[in-house]
Amino acid sequence: MEFMVKAIPKASRTELVGYLADGTWKVKIAAAPERGLANKELCVFLAERLGVPRSKVEIVSGETSRLKRIRVP
Repeated sequence: MEFMVKAIPKASRTELVGYLADGTWKVKIAAAPERGLANKELCVFLAERLGVPRSKVEIVSGETSRLKRIRVP
């Protein structure tokens, strides 16, 4: 399964805010976008939310962008 996520870093807490009109998940991330910390926190959050191991959540594209394509087998 692949889906898009719009990440909003440096929020007060990590949470799913909602969905955009095109189905993109909108997620606030508590970590700052430095040294990949926000990406790591996003992957951990999505793994917990989807009930899969962290190793199964992969950022396919958008490592340095707010808009990311996520793959979960």
